[in-house]
Amino acid sequence: MVRKRSQEVAALLSFGSAKTTGCLLFSGESAPYRGSDMAETGGPSAYGAALAGGGFDFYKFVRQPQTIVRLLSWVFALVVFACITTEGYINSVTSAEVKCIFNQSNSACQYAVGIGVIAFLACVAFLLLDVYVPFMSNAQDRKYTVMADLGFSGVWTFLWFVCFCLLASQWARTHDVRAIPEDAARATIAFSFFSIATWVSTKAAVLFS
Repeated sequence: MVRKRSQEVAALLSFGSAKTTGCLLFSGESAPYRGSDMAETGGPSAYGAALAGGGFDFYKFVRQPQTIVRLLSWVFALVVFACITTEGYINSVTSAEVKCIFNQSNSACQYAVGIGVIAFLACVAFLLLDVYVPFMSNAQDRKYTVMADLGFSGVWTFLWFVCFCLLASQWARTHDVRAIPEDAARATIAFSFFSIATWVSTKAAVLFS
């Protein structure tokens, strides 16, 4: 008698389950499954995925260490190439040809201007990427963007170090400074050195953000 009653209960449960499944299929509904979504995106926090689809908070963005360091790098690069393009070339009283104020080494001035201009443009580009990256839905794209940022920051740290050493060396060899704007020369050297620190900090900020 007990065995028969158990069989009846099992049959009722099977009938109820089949009926529920049929209703779901008929209505076109399906139970949500989040496991595949997590696998496709690499997890909710992979390379900024936690912010994907959220709103942009400007005040939070400008207070981030990474943003502050990028803005400083942008300003320092502007100072370097602006000082050289405006006051970095002079001509002697006996010649109309202009020469670089750093020991008359035009290559030193050209190198500093080139590094500064590219760093200036790169800072603008990476600031725009910092805004866009959290909204990328593809984890692989975010990963490649972060890796490119780290690689560029490392290369430009080294190039700023070379720039600082080159300018400091040429300035030490400049003996006749009577007609040279010394403040511009010293500012160029100083902000080249500061740029090394900001680009190293940029790399650290990207790693720990």
